[in-house]
Amino acid sequence: MLLLSAVCLALWVSCCPAEDTNMTTALRLMSETPLIDGHNDLPWQFRKQFNNKLSEVDLYTLSTTHTNIPKIKEGRLGAQFWSAYVPCDTQFKDAVRQTLEQIDIVHRMCQKYPEVFQFATSAAEIEAAFEANKTASLIGVEGGHSIDSSLGTLRIMYWLGVRYMTLTHSCNTPWADNWLVDTGSHQAENGGLSEFGKAVVMEMNRLGMLIDLAHVPVEVMNQVLSMSRAPVIFSHSSAYEVCKHKRNVPDDVIRIVKEKRGVIMVNFYNDYVTCSEKATISDVADHFDHLKKIGGPEIIGFGGDYDGVTRMPDGLEDVSKVPNVVAELLRRGWSETDVKSALGNNLLRVLREAEKVRDDMKKTQPGDMPIPLEEVTNPCRTNTGYPENGAASTGSLSTLTLLLALALVALLTR
Repeated sequence: MLLLSAVCLALWVSCCPAEDTNMTTALRLMSETPLIDGHNDLPWQFRKQFNNKLSEVDLYTLSTTHTNIPKIKEGRLGAQFWSAYVPCDTQFKDAVRQTLEQIDIVHRMCQKYPEVFQFATSAAEIEAAFEANKTASLIGVEGGHSIDSSLGTLRIMYWLGVRYMTLTHSCNTPWADNWLVDTGSHQAENGGLSEFGKAVVMEMNRLGMLIDLAHVPVEVMNQVLSMSRAPVIFSHSSAYEVCKHKRNVPDDVIRIVKEKRGVIMVNFYNDYVTCSEKATISDVADHFDHLKKIGGPEIIGFGGDYDGVTRMPDGLEDVSKVPNVVAELLRRGWSETDVKSALGNNLLRVLREAEKVRDDMKKTQPGDMPIPLEEVTNPCRTNTGYPENGAASTGSLSTLTLLLALALVALLTR
């Protein structure tokens, strides 16, 4: 009888398509290691479609988004960084208010569906949610314009649960240039990062907030990688050599990310996958393969960009389809260890290392130098707190003081 069973099993395996075997393995690996996705814009869809009236949303039946609860379950989404995104046209206006409302909508989503989502702010909390069979829900702010050039606002957002910030989106801030500078369509204004921008990076290190380099030009990538004490992430970017789009990461930067133990989380948007309107699962896997070749399996993650873009690859139409990528990587010969690294172990490591830097810097005082007034002067900003003898002299003094403070901190933290 045992012999007959063994023969039947062997015949079934030999007849079973390889893709089915790969998918079976993919689902098993995803049950053992949380899939941590770096970027999903569902909160922005709540604003666009419902003006954040979550009472009018049923995430079990919502059909106008890439993401709903049945799709999350089918896609084995273990943890998600939900994007708190507001457009660049809010800069110098109501960006902070709108960002706080996007942070609020993530908290309310977790409260409305506690059987599905568990709010998380750390590697340990991600693992706890995964053990509880819930989707760990974290927040990433997409665009430095959301803090209105204020370190105090940055800290408040951290206290509200934000665990990464993308330094820019598609506009320069008063302290950082954005990725469109590399296309020639925007002018550089800050030499990459201004001195205040460098103070933002330092404060993010001190807080334990991940620095996200998606949406920045190569100059900013290199500046941050050279100065950050914690590993950085690209929450939703792909490989430039596979698709030469300026939102993607060039090989020389990939090598530095490897050296600095960061993570590049592959974006599924067709325009960044193939530089065209069409793409396939295989095209997406090409980016995983390239990152693995240049930087190793330890720098790779998933950053689908669902609900933030309009064109997704065939076979990756919504979040339920992500296991198809995992099965494709297995088909291409990726080891189970390497797949688990990309699924979530790499991001968990980066979070832990950022948390360690935070703990090591606990004696460092919070940054409190305001940005020079002339760098943020606009009709919607008052000058309360700045000396009344002119913005120019205030700015030069502030910049000098900031430089001295940065140098002192650098000496003290060697």
